[in-house]
Amino acid sequence: MRKQTTVLNIQNMYAKGDKITVLTAYDYPFARMMDQAGIDMILVGDSVGSVFSGYDTTLPVTMEEMIYHTKAVMRGNQGALVIADMPFLSYQVDVRDACLNAGRLVKDAGAHAVKLEGGENVADTIRAIVNMDIPVVAHIGLTPQSIHRMGGYRVQGRKEEQARQLIADAKAVAEAGAFAVVLEGIPADLAKQITESIDIPTIGIGAGVHCSGQVLVIHDILGLCEKYSPKFVKVYADLAPLIKEAMTSYIDEVRAGTFPGDEHSF
Repeated sequence: MRKQTTVLNIQNMYAKGDKITVLTAYDYPFARMMDQAGIDMILVGDSVGSVFSGYDTTLPVTMEEMIYHTKAVMRGNQGALVIADMPFLSYQVDVRDACLNAGRLVKDAGAHAVKLEGGENVADTIRAIVNMDIPVVAHIGLTPQSIHRMGGYRVQGRKEEQARQLIADAKAVAEAGAFAVVLEGIPADLAKQITESIDIPTIGIGAGVHCSGQVLVIHDILGLCEKYSPKFVKVYADLAPLIKEAMTSYIDEVRAGTFPGDEHSF
């Protein structure tokens, strides 16, 4: 049985310069496999909306859905640090709502930490949640809950003004008490500059190799998400054709009457 990874373990890895590994999971089977593989942190992302539930964006995802999926992940996990995303409208309205919803993800769902999108604009919210002794991961750059303001899933920080704001955002969330920050969809050189400018781990997704760690969506690295394929995704195993082949074989055998055979019958 794995020893439970804690925020202190992540901080120690960062201090030693060890790369931090993160993958998303939304259910028991994938969480169990990730845990057995030795992943450092599991993110129960609101990307569940797009990847698992078929929404066009993450915006429709509810607190109830996040609690459900986080519970499923916790049942499959023994040693990874589990972070639950705070969905749209669970923290933007006021700090009190944010604290209550963060508390629900820890108390009701069992998460070890929460993640929320934003920089300077959510620093006070991060500070309030951290003051409740709930660890927080921040998320800046391409923030999917801001898709309408950004005009789509666009790389952020290419313009000088954007880059300056992202550096300010990173410093703000670090000072507010976040123990790590996700950098999504920003140029590698800017991610390197941000990583060197703050004293908490940076977890990159489409932000180059200079981050303190990396996160990807499990369905993406297994070739199971056909809706989109961002440039930053590497497919480590293309399982979709194998799964379709298995399904086709099952359908053919049932229709031909060759399944179930004697060995599958009582």
